[in-house]
Amino acid sequence: MTAEPHDFDEFWQSTIAEARAVPMAVTLAPVDCGLETVDVFDVTYPGYGGHPIRAWLRVPRGRREPRPAVVHFTGYGAGRGAPIDDLLFASAGYAHLVMDTRGQGDGGTEDPGHGFAPSGYLARGVLDPHEYYYRRVFTDAVRAIDAVRSLDPVDPLRVAAVGNSQGAGIAIAAGVLGTDIRAVLAQAPLLSDFPRALAATDRYPYREIPDLLSRARHLETAVLRTLSYFDTVNLARRATAPAWFSIGELDDITPASTVRAVHDAWAAERHIVTWPHNGHDAGGSEDLAGALRVLRRVFDRP
Repeated sequence: MTAEPHDFDEFWQSTIAEARAVPMAVTLAPVDCGLETVDVFDVTYPGYGGHPIRAWLRVPRGRREPRPAVVHFTGYGAGRGAPIDDLLFASAGYAHLVMDTRGQGDGGTEDPGHGFAPSGYLARGVLDPHEYYYRRVFTDAVRAIDAVRSLDPVDPLRVAAVGNSQGAGIAIAAGVLGTDIRAVLAQAPLLSDFPRALAATDRYPYREIPDLLSRARHLETAVLRTLSYFDTVNLARRATAPAWFSIGELDDITPASTVRAVHDAWAAERHIVTWPHNGHDAGGSEDLAGALRVLRRVFDRP
């Protein structure tokens, strides 16, 4: 059972307020990718601590009116990728911002004072919630929502947060800690129900925590306390936006039971799709097709 710290709300309110005290200054530089139907921009905006966070913005070429926006968060170890990757959402007519997760991938977003690492993000700073890696990442995600709303091609009233695996966990955080999100689409979310996940799977990245505690068992109380501030089950209890979850029943990285725990705790409108014969892809392309149908319905609402 996921414990909830007594100062959970204060922790996140002060964290987000501190980040938003830094003025939102977004830079966009066009990128010539040889595409005919999509324009791509290299974006930088201030995230946690005012640190420069990189992103790609992709928008349908020739659209004059502001577009609904999909803010996209990526899987564990991945960054924003190449400018011509992930053309689905822009091709479907949306402004698409994909955040470069700090320290991951090769997109150029550093984690100042902490450096890059090929693995180990789940355990980085895990002895103190104020120093934990995902405090910075969740804050970057909220600021990504703020940043996309400031852009001319975007309708600021129609913004959704989406992601798979780690990115789905980050999307949940952005959807709860951000402001006026129209929808959250979370495919096989990591960072969900940590106590259950640590007992149910020995796959990485969750395995990073047992790896640490097997060498330093005396740290267990501090580690679990830190994780409780970032557990999406605790965030879900504060949700106001509708959410769509998807599960691969054979997923041995993000156990299906952990996704159900987040779904069941979600305090707003909620939906869940299960894929009985799939693993961590949680339905793959067919699930993404379903996500497009959801976004059409959500963004067509007044």
